[in-house]
Amino acid sequence: MKKIQLLLVAIISISLITSCGNSGKKQNNEKKTKALTGAGATFPQPFYNTIFKTYTKSKGLLVTYGGIGSGGGIRSLKDKIVDFGATDAFLSDKKLSEMPGNVLHIPSCLGAVVAAYNIPGKPELKFTPELMEGIFMGKITNWNDAKIAQVNPGANLPDLAITVVYRSDGSGTTFIFSDYMSKVSSEWKEKIGAGKALQWPVGIAAKGNPGVAGTISATEGAIGYIGSEYAFAQSIPVASIQNQAGNFIKPSVESVSAAAAGDIPDDTRVTLTNTTAEQGYPISSFTWLILYKEQAYNGRSKDQAMQTKQLLKWVIGQEAQIQTSKVHYAPLPEKAVLKANKILDLMTYNGRGL
Repeated sequence: MKKIQLLLVAIISISLITSCGNSGKKQNNEKKTKALTGAGATFPQPFYNTIFKTYTKSKGLLVTYGGIGSGGGIRSLKDKIVDFGATDAFLSDKKLSEMPGNVLHIPSCLGAVVAAYNIPGKPELKFTPELMEGIFMGKITNWNDAKIAQVNPGANLPDLAITVVYRSDGSGTTFIFSDYMSKVSSEWKEKIGAGKALQWPVGIAAKGNPGVAGTISATEGAIGYIGSEYAFAQSIPVASIQNQAGNFIKPSVESVSAAAAGDIPDDTRVTLTNTTAEQGYPISSFTWLILYKEQAYNGRSKDQAMQTKQLLKWVIGQEAQIQTSKVHYAPLPEKAVLKANKILDLMTYNGRGL
């Protein structure tokens, strides 16, 4: 009899423990989300600030975004301290294998990296790939250099030293710019290469797109690479860049969209730099929001996972995409939207589709 009583006590205890565990899990799964948090690239930050403000106002769900650079966005997702990261440089196969879970890439818009400069009189300038190599590698050191004058006849070029400004932090904007430079200059590819953080031969460093734009504005003779919105917002002149077809192209919604005319892989990881499109701006790029395919991690509730999916579906939808051109970005082409929707439909919570 005593053995039976002990057995009943053990069964009840196990039941209570299991019940309590299930209750906690149930409560966690049913926990309602009040806010979502993202962090990463500063290149698309003006667009994200605009649309997330709209989303918060219309949906009643607070969405906060921190512009800490693409490298910081990837680290934040790896550390699982954000709902989504943001990067202008997609993760390579090697980087993906180093993440603690399967990572999805969702393109959010298209943008241009521009060569912005500060010289007296603000003359309109054109740069060939050879001039870009010469200036940013420190081989052309003065604005009145004969090579610049040859491409820009009639431009009032001052006798003024050139100061190159580059990013100090891990930057997707740096990746886009250096990816372009590596495609048009074998010397750049060999000596500097493409990446989010590089060893620059000349120049001064500044943090984030806002930091580089501010340094250019404050430094007579400066030139640097920044997202187009930062140049337009501060009225900093930007150069037309000669593309593969030989045309000098200004960064615009139309020329950036033209650069995305080619095929897009199913995972959307593709570079658009040095486009073959005749009217395409050659330093154009997608920018991505990144998140885990399996959303049940770090105590996330199912509602949190569903809200994350709904937010990203909204970002690639018409209501958000129509706002791209207001802040000098370009909307996603239809083929990118279709692929992004399919990727979002892969999201799971405890292995089950959301």
